[in-house]
Amino acid sequence: MPNCKSFLATEAEGKHVWQRARFQQQRDADCHQLFFLQGKALKEIHVIRTETSGERVPLYATVKNWVAQFKRGDFSICDARRPG
Repeated sequence: MPNCKSFLATEAEGKHVWQRARFQQQRDADCHQLFFLQGKALKEIHVIRTETSGERVPLYATVKNWVAQFKRGDFSICDARRPG
């Protein structure tokens, strides 16, 4: 399978693609956080997102992880810093 980077003409395009993906992930997490705070159940959140976003909805496992994180009181939507 070819590397996605090989299809990008410049490094700036690669950075733009990465930033858009990151923005989409944060927007999804914000949306799930809102539904969680409204008291919606995990399955209900996933159904709502599937109906409104179609194929662009995060996987059920991702939604499950976010909801578990929110239940622990961690409402940060950014990934923790990792070494390397």
